[in-house]
Amino acid sequence: MTPHSEENHTGAVVAFTNVKIGFEEGDVLRGVSFEVMPRETLVLLGETGTGKTLTLKLAAGLLRPNQGKIEVLGQEVSSMQEQELLTYRRQVGFVFQEGALFDSMTVGENVAYRLREDRLDEDEIESRVQESLRFVELEHTGEMLPSELSGGMRRRVSIARTLATRPPIVLYDSPTAGLDPVTAQTIITLILQLRDVFGCNGHNGHASITGWIWIGEISIRSGVEAGGAAGVE
Repeated sequence: MTPHSEENHTGAVVAFTNVKIGFEEGDVLRGVSFEVMPRETLVLLGETGTGKTLTLKLAAGLLRPNQGKIEVLGQEVSSMQEQELLTYRRQVGFVFQEGALFDSMTVGENVAYRLREDRLDEDEIESRVQESLRFVELEHTGEMLPSELSGGMRRRVSIARTLATRPPIVLYDSPTAGLDPVTAQTIITLILQLRDVFGCNGHNGHASITGWIWIGEISIRSGVEAGGAAGVE
């Protein structure tokens, strides 16, 4: 798949500044601040219930913080109105923890779903579906149903679905959760490969994938190492 060109981003792709959010049970995030720079992968680690998925939902504009500022791709997400958020969310790729594939659709139809929602030309849709599946080494699965795939293969299909939309940023919610160590390492390698390929300048005039947030739980069982952080799952 051909990497895409991008605007020259000099600042952070994602920036959280003193972000706080809580519910009736109490605060979950208290004064969280971090930045993700262009072509950088940020891995958030923590035990269940510490706010990792919550952080992704805030970055995607699905929740509003009680305090602080969230900026993504130069836009202040935390102050957007709902109509602005609808437009913004179409720029964000989100890989859900369990893949979130439609069981009644084939793999190819799952990957094409957002593209058809955006009313792209069918030839363009077919091209993107094929190259996305080829990149995750599942080009032979287009006519299969998700139930016919292993857990790791379903996770790769969900990555292909996100990749097909060519988003400028991708948020991964525990992409290796529930997978055995070997399969988990395959997913980690794929994510880093996607970052390296699509972080390069190209010539198509499409936006490059410029930033990634990847979360996972500390897992003694898996012992997987990635980005210097041990036990990502």
